[in-house]
Amino acid sequence: MSMKIQVIALILVVQLAVISAGCISTAPASPPQQTLVPATLITPVSTIATVSPGSMALQLADVPPDYLIKDRTVIAYSEVSQLAHDLDWQQGYQTTFYRMNREKDDLTGIRQTINVYPSENMNKVYALATEGILSNVNGTTRYEIPFPAIGDKSMAFRETRVGDPLNLAVYTVIFKKKNVFETITMGGTTTDYEMLKDIVRKAADKIQ
Repeated sequence: MSMKIQVIALILVVQLAVISAGCISTAPASPPQQTLVPATLITPVSTIATVSPGSMALQLADVPPDYLIKDRTVIAYSEVSQLAHDLDWQQGYQTTFYRMNREKDDLTGIRQTINVYPSENMNKVYALATEGILSNVNGTTRYEIPFPAIGDKSMAFRETRVGDPLNLAVYTVIFKKKNVFETITMGGTTTDYEMLKDIVRKAADKIQ
């Protein structure tokens, strides 16, 4: 084989080797695709009730069927104390129910009082109300009792009047939720702690 043919053959072998290497080489890997996760927007919880005090009031359907409505009314500005005015009291509502059974000499009542204040004053409103209940005994024996947590903060008491031969009990529950402060009392000849828990829960659920 002539020298010229050998050179041509060598060049062909090299070219084939280069082409083969190019065919089997692996293309560079594409960078992994990044999945964009949308940011979760956290909606701040409102500290102001969006319903009127009258809409927060308990209804007949919220109490046992043997109870009747005694009174339902808005609270006038002149009815509340100067302390409430100083705390920028805005509006209020009061509802009273009663049950009477003459044959059993039974008379029991439930009262709900709703007061609305600026949300920034609610801690002070609650603190002063608690202080007032604990300090104002006036011939009664009063105990703080265990009670399910209601609203943002709550407290419950049971009291009896000193020397009362019937030992009648009065239950008082206070709680705050958003910018609403409520007091619910049950007193009379036939009180029911378990029923009171259910009524108070219903009252707190109405604050939206």
